[in-house]
Amino acid sequence: MARYLSLYLPFWGTDRLRRAIGLDVLPLEQALVLQGKVGSRRLVTAVDARAHQRGVRPGIAVAKAQVLIDGLEVRDAEVERDAEALEKLAVWALRLYSPVVAADTPDGLILDITGAAHLYGGEAALVSDMLRRLDALHITAYATVADSWGAAHALVRFAGKSSLIIAPGKSAEAILPLPVAALRLPAETVEELRLIGIDTIGELAAKPRAPLALRYGPDLWRRVDMAFGRLAEPIEPVHVPELISVERAFFEPIGAPDTLEKYTRRLTESLCLKLEEAGLGARRLDLHFVRVDSRIETISVGTAKPVRDVKRLSKLLVDKIETVEPGFGIDKMTLSAPLVEPLSFTQVATRFAAPGRPDVEDLWDTLSNRYGEGRLYRAVEVASDIPERSVRRIAPSAQGTGSSRNARYRRPARLYRPEPVQALAALPDHPPRAFTWRGQRYSVVCADGPERVKGEWWVSDTETGKVRDYYILEAATGERFWVFRAGDGEHTGTGSLNWYLHGKFD
Repeated sequence: MARYLSLYLPFWGTDRLRRAIGLDVLPLEQALVLQGKVGSRRLVTAVDARAHQRGVRPGIAVAKAQVLIDGLEVRDAEVERDAEALEKLAVWALRLYSPVVAADTPDGLILDITGAAHLYGGEAALVSDMLRRLDALHITAYATVADSWGAAHALVRFAGKSSLIIAPGKSAEAILPLPVAALRLPAETVEELRLIGIDTIGELAAKPRAPLALRYGPDLWRRVDMAFGRLAEPIEPVHVPELISVERAFFEPIGAPDTLEKYTRRLTESLCLKLEEAGLGARRLDLHFVRVDSRIETISVGTAKPVRDVKRLSKLLVDKIETVEPGFGIDKMTLSAPLVEPLSFTQVATRFAAPGRPDVEDLWDTLSNRYGEGRLYRAVEVASDIPERSVRRIAPSAQGTGSSRNARYRRPARLYRPEPVQALAALPDHPPRAFTWRGQRYSVVCADGPERVKGEWWVSDTETGKVRDYYILEAATGERFWVFRAGDGEHTGTGSLNWYLHGKFD
């Protein structure tokens, strides 16, 4: 099922202007509106969040806005620059998030994220990352994911939520309570529908089609069908002149998997030649299949490092061809590399007789594209005395080797979240003689410790003065456990004096 992300930028003109003139020139707390002329009248064309909170709306007279807000900053609207900046933002989204992005003028973007969201850990993770990056750029944004462009466009602007993800198959139900203005209908049509008692999309969808089509034309029901996903609404992707890409048009539509695979490999060879000429490697490839009904099917793959190996890239793309629905046939295929980096070579062996370094990056890329990038990682040590903070996840291809600060300490290979245990021990310094964990009692035959770990007061004030005393315990069963007592065994201010199991030695 297709999935679309609609990005709504309610204050795009003012946010864009603030960034253009410099945030230090115009303080963020100062209200800003843009003005345009309609005949001889000066009207507000765009507002920022501060002006919006104080009741100023687009369409009112500038003089009225100045009465509502003392010291209001008024600037001339720059429609062409706003449109150019929106196109640049679409290119930014194309390189980072989706192979199919278009400007949804005048204040939004539309992204086809079908088959691409898993590369970022799912739809929620993709939306969260996008909104976080835009917020860092001082751009106010709302995002909604739905089954159709029309539904996503309507919900992001009228549902009143900054982030909304509609479950697959539930978009039609979600848009029923929204006003008919959410269907992108002309203002006069919306006003006439309101006058005859049709306020919501649900009320409109329940009416007979013929009378309303006769009165308002076919566009009314076309918009309804697009929103409900009954009618396809092709996206014309943003054009990036500097993008490295190759394409192949066909005299007769193709659709057989073997044929799609053959031309995928040919396009990959052509693209790799262009990458070699530019001295670049691809970090992401987007393969577009333009169907005869103008719908674009897309597969997207990413790599951990820059790559231009034909065999490797072809395999990643061919593995995903089964997700393509050719419909009545494919008219054109386009392969592009929206994310590229300089490709450097590395020495794999220093001596003739020395074995080469195993190359597992191909496996990393295959697993990442199949199961999602967030599920593949490796662990490295961190310079921290607190065991649960001494390990962190990094990308499999990352160069970091971690800290060796705790290398001299004995640590279990398997750590648990600290689990309470009932222990029998003589305070303050003696190890437990027996303990009960997960309903099973263990008798201790050998122990080593204590190893005292102090709280990191520079991380949290609540850890000031806190300590843990760790022991390695060998049970009569032959198993070895890592347990600690919270506190020094005498003073409750240093911890609860309770016992916890934190790890197990293999």
